[in-house]
Amino acid sequence: MRTSEHTPYTSMINGNVSHWWQQIGAPAPRPELPGDLTCDIAIVGAGYTGLWTAYYLKKAQPNLDVVIVEQKHVGYGASGRNGGWLTSAITGGREQYVASHGKDTAERFQRTMNETVDEVIRVCAAEGIDADILKGGEFNVAYTPAQEKRIRAYAASEAQWESSGLRLLEADEAKAKINVSGTRAAVWHPNAARVQPAKLAAGLARVVEGMGVRIFERTTVSEIRPRTLLTDRGTVRAEYVVRATEGFTAQLKGLKRLWLPMNSSLIVTEPLAPAVWDELNWNNGEVMGDLAHVYMYAQRTADDRIAFGGRGVPYRFGSKVDNDGSTQERTARTLADLLYRFFPQADGAAIDHLWSGVLGVPRDWAATVGLDPATGMAWGGGYVGTGVTSTNLAGRTLSDLILRQRTELVDLPWVNHRVRKWEPEPLRWVATKGLYVAYGMADNSEYKGRQATSPIAHMANLITGKP
Repeated sequence: MRTSEHTPYTSMINGNVSHWWQQIGAPAPRPELPGDLTCDIAIVGAGYTGLWTAYYLKKAQPNLDVVIVEQKHVGYGASGRNGGWLTSAITGGREQYVASHGKDTAERFQRTMNETVDEVIRVCAAEGIDADILKGGEFNVAYTPAQEKRIRAYAASEAQWESSGLRLLEADEAKAKINVSGTRAAVWHPNAARVQPAKLAAGLARVVEGMGVRIFERTTVSEIRPRTLLTDRGTVRAEYVVRATEGFTAQLKGLKRLWLPMNSSLIVTEPLAPAVWDELNWNNGEVMGDLAHVYMYAQRTADDRIAFGGRGVPYRFGSKVDNDGSTQERTARTLADLLYRFFPQADGAAIDHLWSGVLGVPRDWAATVGLDPATGMAWGGGYVGTGVTSTNLAGRTLSDLILRQRTELVDLPWVNHRVRKWEPEPLRWVATKGLYVAYGMADNSEYKGRQATSPIAHMANLITGKP
């Protein structure tokens, strides 16, 4: 491990999709769409949503002809670039559904998400998918007075929910679980696991292809119409078409303002020495976050690195997305500085890789899954960073909707949820940039000792609709 006198960025890989894909190697190219094609179900996007949907459809009806069309390769988007949090969080929070559907329904939704974490683990075990899964729960830390007030209020609120399982940890107990410098308090719940994202995507693709699903790569869908996909290599017709494009949805005709493609960036360190891990106490697969407004997220990888993520450049004008995860180097420095502040024992550890990915953000920050039977058009997405788990639930729900199964899943409150579009440019660029400037200012004032949540953050939440 390098000492702090040396720059940790000298040999850092920037982009190349993600560390996760670099670790296991890019997947062998699959064939392009050979031309016009007809099938039972056509899925746009070979990420988790598309792969899980195909899996559960074929499990339910093995004779279905299911085709997935992907513009790059399996797991190229958020599914192969995320922080590896298999956690039970409901996108935007379960409280949003209390007013519209009642507390019992919101509680049922949370129980379902808790069970979905275990469902992913079960399927991986049953199908022989080794994705480095270790279920150690989710740990969130507070290290400023304002964060401590928020985390205690959060813990008190969570105590009102039977399905929460959340525990408040005082500083000593928290540091015994993960030794974050300056810890004032933390919370932990058991319904989360670490995962290697690319291994999960590659494993799912292998499994569904073994079930007879055809995956066509390097084929760009330009428009989704009722029972029809228009691509650069032919037209696909199907009884049902599933949009599973998450942060890349804005590239489809007519959908530029549906979901905002928000960027999130990660770094990964070189493997840390056993002595460092002995001091960090981070041994059980916990995924870790904080209570800042510009939050971070991290995991200890199976090969003893720290993968550490947060916002870099949050949004590109015109809903543009990157090609290969390349990111401005100053983002690596920002994230590394925060990592070393959290874990001084790792100060000077080389940063081996920097990359970014896009996630889909609806205007009300609430994920959705649904089907329009009249047009055969189905969709799932808008996960805002909770997609490793939510995609599995989306896949099961889409399968039930398409096959007309009246299960408890199709009555969950996110089903067929609709929301207004984002504002046109330049309003959404100004709003998004302003949002993260405001959150950064709020975090800075709190880190310098502000005792309560900054009013700047409250104002930013109100303007953007962020919960």
